[in-house]
Amino acid sequence: MVVRNVDVAPKPLFEGASRKILARGGGMMVVEARFAAGKQIAEHAHPHEQASYVVSGRLVLTMGGREETLGPGDSFYAGPNAPHAVRFLEDSVVTDTFTPQREDFL
Repeated sequence: MVVRNVDVAPKPLFEGASRKILARGGGMMVVEARFAAGKQIAEHAHPHEQASYVVSGRLVLTMGGREETLGPGDSFYAGPNAPHAVRFLEDSVVTDTFTPQREDFL
């Protein structure tokens, strides 16, 4: 299956944040998320494995009692039920891959 980003309408999450569900199937899902500078994702956890790649921008990831500043080309892994939070320092685009798929996103 091929998904062209231009063909997928973004879904607003809250002011300054949106996501696009891109390729998905079987037990995996790829999501593009966009966040404006200053926005935050409060600490949360979910049963899904998550691998995230910073396409553009800068963010601060809080996970496992540590803070890490990430920029373009950086990535992180959050295991099942691992608490994590993100604060966006710049307008950012992040690609998230989840397994299993996030049914709550559909």
